[in-house]
Amino acid sequence: MTQPPFHPYTQVSMNRKIRQLQSFFYSQNFSDGLRITIGVLLPALLFSYLGQLQTGITISLGALGTSLADSPGPAVHRRNGMLVCMGVCAVVAWCTVLARLHPVTLGLEIFVLSFVFSMWQVYGMRATLIGLAGLLVLILSMDRPLALNQVLPYGLLVLGGGVWYLLLSLLTFQIMPYRPAQQALGECILEVANFLRIKAGFYRPQANLQQEYRKLVTQQIVVSEKQDAVREVLFKTRQIVKESTDTGRKLVMTFVDLVDLYEQITAIHYDYATILEKFGPTGILDQISGLVENLADELENIGFAMQANLKLTHRPDFQQKLEHLKASIDALDNQLEETSTLVLKKVLVNIRTIAQRLADIISYHNPQAAHRASLTHTLEFGQFVSHQNFSPRLFLDNLTFGSSVFRFSLRVALVALFAYVLTKFFPYGQHSYWVLLTVVFILKPAFSLTKQRNVERVVGTLVGGVIGLLILYLVRNETAQFLFLLLFMTGFYTVQRINYVLSVILMTPFMLILFSFLGAGGLAIVEERVIDTVVGCAIAFAATYFVFPNWESQQVGRFARGVLEANLNYLQVLAHGLAGQEIAEVQYKLARKEVYVKSANLSAAFQRMSGEPKRKQRNSQQVYEFVVLNHVLSSYIANVVSERLATGAKGYPKPFLRPIRRAQLSLTEAIRQLAPQFQAPEPEHEAPEPAAETLPTLSAEDRLLAEQLEFIRKISADIQKLTRQITAAQKTPAPKQAAAAE
Repeated sequence: MTQPPFHPYTQVSMNRKIRQLQSFFYSQNFSDGLRITIGVLLPALLFSYLGQLQTGITISLGALGTSLADSPGPAVHRRNGMLVCMGVCAVVAWCTVLARLHPVTLGLEIFVLSFVFSMWQVYGMRATLIGLAGLLVLILSMDRPLALNQVLPYGLLVLGGGVWYLLLSLLTFQIMPYRPAQQALGECILEVANFLRIKAGFYRPQANLQQEYRKLVTQQIVVSEKQDAVREVLFKTRQIVKESTDTGRKLVMTFVDLVDLYEQITAIHYDYATILEKFGPTGILDQISGLVENLADELENIGFAMQANLKLTHRPDFQQKLEHLKASIDALDNQLEETSTLVLKKVLVNIRTIAQRLADIISYHNPQAAHRASLTHTLEFGQFVSHQNFSPRLFLDNLTFGSSVFRFSLRVALVALFAYVLTKFFPYGQHSYWVLLTVVFILKPAFSLTKQRNVERVVGTLVGGVIGLLILYLVRNETAQFLFLLLFMTGFYTVQRINYVLSVILMTPFMLILFSFLGAGGLAIVEERVIDTVVGCAIAFAATYFVFPNWESQQVGRFARGVLEANLNYLQVLAHGLAGQEIAEVQYKLARKEVYVKSANLSAAFQRMSGEPKRKQRNSQQVYEFVVLNHVLSSYIANVVSERLATGAKGYPKPFLRPIRRAQLSLTEAIRQLAPQFQAPEPEHEAPEPAAETLPTLSAEDRLLAEQLEFIRKISADIQKLTRQITAAQKTPAPKQAAAAE
């Protein structure tokens, strides 16, 4: 089918809110939301029409549980996950309707299954969602008054609902096999565009560098998550990796170039404070910032076109703007005789490379260009994706209080049992299981995430309850109410993965309208839901604080060690290049990917720590500086390495290699402060030092390189000092509550 043409520059002036709305409707979340809504709602509607509403609701429950395993990823993983989830939901349904015959057996089932399903976190996100699906079926089956002869049919209906949803999902993939990859890649491109836009802010003369760094660190987490999602979809999907079609080649090569482009964006990193001081009054930085913004706009257009499956027909030409910037930089050479503009010329080179990467990505919409490009890339893509270990040994090895997953699982089990017992002794309303449902879905391993979910759950329930009541009292027409239910239901399943408070706001009115259709609507049901939600949130919040707490300040050392080792490995790649050795593309890109992933993990841990009580945080300012310095270090390494790859292998004299050796020693010592048993890699052989060449006779470009290498050495030394401070803080007991927390 011929794709409609897409002209990027006609969209540049479009209101950004409209563009974001369009992107939302083309997103993977919206298409998944539509599929889940159809899969869950259709059985209930069909069997209600046939006079078998309870049968339809049971089938819909099976479809709802199975839909949780249908999270983004390769089609084969989604299929396997749904198959497992179907079996889990059916078995849990059978066990629950039998266990509910006595309160003690039901309480025992809640405790055991809450613990086991929470422990499935060790097997990754999809396994975690399957466990949540099992708990959902357990909770929603608790109050089903079934006779013994109805037990087997009930479980079979739940299983049938799972089969129905599985077939619907597989049919969608069969009709549109490339859409999940296109949507994931488009969303990744859009987030990289946002990252580039933040980078532009560093060149504004009035920039607040500390605020810009905070935004950059936050966006780095998002980009890393999106890149991992694309790797999963692309490199674990045989049909795409084998590049059997033009579409597959285009997707793979676009992502490969996107990661290289992201490196170039990261490499536009210099001593910003010095640049702002030297060149802020000249006006040249506004030009640089504006041009980088234009590149971000163009990248955003590419991401939107990819996400919407539209054809790019216009190839951007930044040549005129680049030449104008070059002329402005050259003019500064005459105006600032005592100040070198070489750093600005380096920035210009980076911007040129980014513009060329954008042109390359657009060229892949030409099938012949995509085919030619694919022949030049021989990366072994399987090395760039993680492979989940499903060995039972992994589960058993985590059955210890030293495992954060074990402590969290035990917390969930104890609190779920407490919530169940509480509602048995103090029953309120007809849906007391809402307390248990709230507890199970609110509790998260990190305190900050649980606290955030608590606030969002209460606010969302209150706002959604008001909206639901207004619709029920003002809209009396049942058809109109059903349309509202359909709207809220689709919206809930669309945003449940990306915006929790909005998902709760949408879920509450659709639940109220649904109960109204079942004859239980009105103010009483809203009051019951609000009270149950508040009680569940209070229990979850208290449990996170008092029941086997898991404070990020105690975990940050593990993430710090990961990023230090990744940067040390990255430095090793740089040392190879400076020593004149050939840099292997696969090893280099693997090292680069490891830096991005580990840096994002550390940044996420810092953000979680920032949401914890102040008295539980230790040296939060030092940890923030540690995060920023490691980002600066990896950016400088990327800057220098990318230039070495562009210019080819060239050996440098010892004065160049010495700062790298010292930087490696600093990072090694920093790692040993966190892990004394760490074994440093063997030192590389140094390149021979040319006898006639000394630093004073080097070119301006080589002097700039020497300054960059010295800066890398200084940053590494600062990181070592910060690591010492962070380690000392971890060893020092926190005031008062530390002993209890431990």
